Amino acid sequence: MESGNSTRRFSSFILLGFSETPQLQFLIFALFLSMYLVTVLGNLLIIMAIITQSHLHTPMYFFLANLSFVDICFTSTTIPKMLVNTHTQSKTITYVHCISQMCVFLVFGELDNFLLAVMAYDRYVAICHPLCYTVIVNHRLCILLLLLSWVVSIFHALLQSLMVLQLTFCGDVKIPNFFCELNQLSQLTCSDNFPSHLIMNLVPVMLGAISLSGILYSYFKIVSSVRSISSVQGKHKAFSTCASHLSIVSLFYSTGIGVYISSAVVQSSHSAARASIMYTVVIPMLNPFIYSLRNKDVKRALERLLEGKL
Repeated sequence: MESGNSTRRFSSFILLGFSETPQLQFLIFALFLSMYLVTVLGNLLIIMAIITQSHLHTPMYFFLANLSFVDICFTSTTIPKMLVNTHTQSKTITYVHCISQMCVFLVFGELDNFLLAVMAYDRYVAICHPLCYTVIVNHRLCILLLLLSWVVSIFHALLQSLMVLQLTFCGDVKIPNFFCELNQLSQLTCSDNFPSHLIMNLVPVMLGAISLSGILYSYFKIVSSVRSISSVQGKHKAFSTCASHLSIVSLFYSTGIGVYISSAVVQSSHSAARASIMYTVVIPMLNPFIYSLRNKDVKRALERLLEGKL
């Protein structure tokens, strides 16, 4: 009874953020406001370029536009609240707001994960089965893959939110981050709910492993197919279509795995927040730059868009 009452009395968490030094707060605010604006503007430009340029109306760019939209939402889930807290010098977040933020963050985080896997499958079909590409990866399949990604992501987020609601938090719970993150919330609970902890830790790993396995399999088949191409120019052209996606995949999974391990091992109050910057802010900000610099079609489309020659 006592643990249940302590859960009901609990109303807010404390977000420790990056630093408690007052002199750094303005610098942190200005830096993250700039990064957030660059992220939103860059990804919006990618979306607008793909929508307005008819030659980019292909499955690969359809998924890229959705990835850019998800990146905007993903970053908007955490950064605006962090900016408000920094500006008002408040570190509190209500229990309801924290659970809601975690749920939405999980939705768009998993969507990033699944869209990268779907884009890898798209490249696999385009390179390994070029004659059947338009038949296999048709409009109907693209919509189905996108809807499936949304459904699984939402279901996973709701499941994890339900598991967190089963946990008990006692006293002033201080989250060593600038947002409510699932793994850290599970470590701060004072209840011993083994089924909830098992689901909270096992399911994200399984979903990540499934997506990563699909990506690795797709690229294994791509490499095998490209090796059979006789001309050097043909090999270069095949690999160039995957360069941007492969760069983002490498960044996304290496930082995600690194943050997951560091949050479980390192106990510093601010190290987890600094590590989380990579996959919550930096990668969504870099995605438009990676695709615009390494993809000639996107680069030309952006140049036309900015020049007003649509």
